[in-house]
Amino acid sequence: MTTYRLEQLSVKHLAAGKAPALHAIDLAVAAGEQLAIIGPSGAGKTTLLATLACAHKPAGGRFDIFGQDPWDLSEGARHRLRARLFLAPQTPPLPPRQRVVNAVLAARLPHWSLWQAFTSLLKPSDPDAAYDALERFGLGDKLYARVDRLSGGERQRCGLARLLLSAADTFLVDEPLSALDPTLAQLTLSTLQQEAAARGATLVCSLHQVDMARAHFPRIVGLRDGRIVFDAAREQVSDAMIAALYQNERMDAPSPEQHAAPEMLAVGACF
Repeated sequence: MTTYRLEQLSVKHLAAGKAPALHAIDLAVAAGEQLAIIGPSGAGKTTLLATLACAHKPAGGRFDIFGQDPWDLSEGARHRLRARLFLAPQTPPLPPRQRVVNAVLAARLPHWSLWQAFTSLLKPSDPDAAYDALERFGLGDKLYARVDRLSGGERQRCGLARLLLSAADTFLVDEPLSALDPTLAQLTLSTLQQEAAARGATLVCSLHQVDMARAHFPRIVGLRDGRIVFDAAREQVSDAMIAALYQNERMDAPSPEQHAAPEMLAVGACF
């Protein structure tokens, strides 16, 4: 079964004016597959993940999720489809004054009634489950901390802990290691991959850490200037291919993609 099929897909990012953010993307992702997306800053990695999460509507080409075009569906049907997708942005938009336990349990919002959501906000409905999810990322002691008391890396892992409580079968994770030291990076990536494997979920993860991508993912997609440069098994990705992908990378100015962090990129399936 195929989770995603993209053919000659193009996406125009709102912050990029008329210039397409993604050009002629051809990509097929099988159910349960794990792949890493790498590339220089501004390559389009975040835009691609947002598109896979149905947060950006393509400007052209074919885009199928689970065998159907989500933008041909009714709003209600598209919302139900999005509940199967978990998008974890690099900087989780967690309410700063909220307790961590509530932030993690928010992963279940797509499946709760309004009354369930309200009562859980007053008294967390399943703190044990939230603790177990946090503990897998080394954050069990932060269960009742306020979000604004967390460090950047702790906030990042708090956002990822939501993934463990979601009912999603597709994980779209953007730069999950950017604020972590090497030990926590290994723990975080292992936890994500183990969870995906345990439930047979698809995992698409963007990474700046090329060595981690090559060490942990069986398939690597190289993206540059909104185009796929290579899509290969890790054994086929050479040092020369990596060097060419990052050649003359500009470090002096943020891209439109980096400016854009659209509000719709909420953590999890809360669209």
